[in-house]
Amino acid sequence: MARRKSSQKKKKAAKKVSPIPKAFHAVTPGLAVRDAAQAIEFYKRAFGAKEKGRTPGPDGKLMHADIVIGDSHIMMGEENVAMGNPSPLSLNGSPVSLYVYVKDADKVFNQAVKEGASVAMPMMDQFWGDRAGMVTDPYGHKWWLATHKRDLTPAQMKKAAEEFFASMQKQ
Repeated sequence: MARRKSSQKKKKAAKKVSPIPKAFHAVTPGLAVRDAAQAIEFYKRAFGAKEKGRTPGPDGKLMHADIVIGDSHIMMGEENVAMGNPSPLSLNGSPVSLYVYVKDADKVFNQAVKEGASVAMPMMDQFWGDRAGMVTDPYGHKWWLATHKRDLTPAQMKKAAEEFFASMQKQ
């Protein structure tokens, strides 16, 4: 009987761990941010982010933090140029953007601008069926803010893209 209890305890201890943590998706962005603690406060005010945790480094700066916007985690930490982890401010920009779906893109876009983000692309109805615009936060990261408005078939998408690019050539 004692052996049976012992093997049951071992089975519980050897419970299989999921390769993707609960509540995470397969891809989780990670941001290097100058003044990461201040950036988290900005993301809370501008995008409604919820802070899940933070780990300070030996110098007191954030080595790691986890925030959630909507149903998606974003990991971040203080930039460290010497360790090969510069922020967009050190690089004078970033080619990367985050595309965030929200219920009311106009409202979130305006809130982000009110909190200090700059408009990179005004909010408008996009040819792919989203209402979307892009802001650059005070830390150099670019954020598309979008609400999906209509589903398009591949043929409708192709036609909409052709019309959009034709109108761009006329400008």
